[in-house]
Amino acid sequence: MNGQQDREFDALLVLSFGGPEKPDDVRPFLENVTRGRGVPPERLDAVAEHYMHFGGVSPINALNRDIIVGIEAELRGAGIDLPVYFGNRNWHPMVEDTVARMHDDGVRNALVFPTSAWGGYSGCRQYHEDISRAREAVGGDAPTLAKLRQYYDHPLMVAAFADAIRAAREQLSEGVRERARLVFTAHSVPVASDAAAGPPAAGGHLYSRQVAEASRLCAEAVGVDDFDLVWQSRSGPPQVPWLDPDICDHLDTVGAAGAPAAIVCPIGFVSDHLEVVWDLDTEARAKAAELGIEFARVATPGTDPRFARMVRELVQERLAGDDPARLGVEPLLGATADGRPCAVDCCAPVRRPAGN
Repeated sequence: MNGQQDREFDALLVLSFGGPEKPDDVRPFLENVTRGRGVPPERLDAVAEHYMHFGGVSPINALNRDIIVGIEAELRGAGIDLPVYFGNRNWHPMVEDTVARMHDDGVRNALVFPTSAWGGYSGCRQYHEDISRAREAVGGDAPTLAKLRQYYDHPLMVAAFADAIRAAREQLSEGVRERARLVFTAHSVPVASDAAAGPPAAGGHLYSRQVAEASRLCAEAVGVDDFDLVWQSRSGPPQVPWLDPDICDHLDTVGAAGAPAAIVCPIGFVSDHLEVVWDLDTEARAKAAELGIEFARVATPGTDPRFARMVRELVQERLAGDDPARLGVEPLLGATADGRPCAVDCCAPVRRPAGN
């Protein structure tokens, strides 16, 4: 990097969702996640039990720390002198505390890598809100924070998922591999929220369109042209429509169609969060066993060395002003032409009626 680039950015913040790291954290964490969303207490109790099944610990923070170690090594290897910080939306280390520490360390202009590859409110706009909230908490001389672009169709992301699909296929009995159904799954969101995501002229549905595009690219990479896209982990009030079908309901369809096995790819997740290890490794796997079909779950890309390499490439792309490295044919909706922060109204939150 030249001197001008060195002065432009002086740190990288990895910004994530957060998760409990001991049993006493679980309920306060869930209350943070669902605040203002009208989620009934009994639903929180049920989800809390999922965490307690794993000792009250979510894998997400440890996985993110491992990712950061990889990113630091990639940056050093490329001669990029950016210290890496870690902050969360919903649990410690909270992003407000991290940005305060960055300020105290003398950071003035930082890049932000979100652990969400997507557009839409939850996948993108909410991270911008996290950034704004943290800067407001620090005050007028808070570091500037520039979020990196969406990366759902980055070549390294697609390659990591494609190799993981191949590896999952090898877990199945030899006689069923070629007849296994490939099923992609991502976190469900309210139908209205998805419809409103994206510049109105582009027709909305930014999140689900990007998930569909990423699924198509990964399926194409492994030579599959007929696959399914389903959803998981809905958490809202039952009267609010969310994207469906749910993965467990869909396995009924897979079994009824005569498929002897399912290869389930958590395309919507970069790491084995609790939503992956509970909804897929526990509930969906049990459902498949009940139906008498083999089940192979595809690994998430966060542990693949190419993931940290991708982050380094996103940083270099932003520093140099290069064109985004992408495989998709969809426009990079939710970003400006150079892949920088979201376009106006790209993923605005849906306004809920009072009392909901």
